Amino acid sequence: MKANRTKYGMVVTLLLLLMAAGCGKSYEEIKRENAEQQRKLMREDSAALKIAVMPTLDCLPLYVAKDRQLFDTLVDIRLKPFTAQMDCDTALTRGRVEAMVTDLVRAERIVKEGMPLDYVAATNAYWLLIGNHHSRITNLKHLDDKMLAMTRYSVTDMLSDLAVDTVKLRPERVFRIQINDVNVRLKMLENNVMDALLLPEPYATQARIAKNKVLLDTRKLDMNMGVIAFRKDIMDDKTRKPQLDAFLKGYNAACDSISKNGVKHYRDVIQKYCKVSAQTLDSLPDSLNYPRAAAPREKDLEQARQWLAKRLGK
Repeated sequence: MKANRTKYGMVVTLLLLLMAAGCGKSYEEIKRENAEQQRKLMREDSAALKIAVMPTLDCLPLYVAKDRQLFDTLVDIRLKPFTAQMDCDTALTRGRVEAMVTDLVRAERIVKEGMPLDYVAATNAYWLLIGNHHSRITNLKHLDDKMLAMTRYSVTDMLSDLAVDTVKLRPERVFRIQINDVNVRLKMLENNVMDALLLPEPYATQARIAKNKVLLDTRKLDMNMGVIAFRKDIMDDKTRKPQLDAFLKGYNAACDSISKNGVKHYRDVIQKYCKVSAQTLDSLPDSLNYPRAAAPREKDLEQARQWLAKRLGK
């Protein structure tokens, strides 16, 4: 973000210099005007409702709402893209965004560390544990003495424990490698660097159509761990209410549209934000539904909290 502002500032300065050539402005005047423009942009960004998003299908309603202008245009709602959930966490905890799309394990860890959150919507996110067919992994027992890509203190970390416990493997025999960036994680599978990994959509589909084996699917475990989390101070700020109302209205309208028309109806939006292959777009599940904004289930919250308490020893 800082690099983008710097680049923008250089462009503005150059334009001002060209304009000044015809009106006799000094370099100092140009610098002052550029600085004021930068301050204006920062004020606007600070006042906007900013949401950290990932290039994943649980974020599709936000992308559709933004792309199809379902958010009220009188309200400034901005999507801030990241490719690693850890970076979303950092942006939220440092006040760079007001909300993020995440999983309950990561969100509850932030709550434990002292930042209250409100969950405005449970998403339809799910994860597949994929075994690399080159590593001849066809069931969970084959994870013994293999490398598994995941992210610590996330739903993928919890699912790694679940996979190991299900077939009673010794935890130290499954080498968990922290790979935070979802694009890097997928590339490691495609380049045969990683034996197994946990992926959300649409990357799970891209891995699956390459003949890699699905070892675990959270949809079959009755786990709904995806969530949109807002900082509680934002939810309590009355001046933010028009933004929050506009967000929920646009989000629900997008969910309704996707559920009615199907995910593939928005293949252009998915390609724009997720940048996956045409074959992946064609192979996405037809059964994906997007429920309107509602709080996560208590059973999912409790499962995330219990796992974190065990992992953190508290």
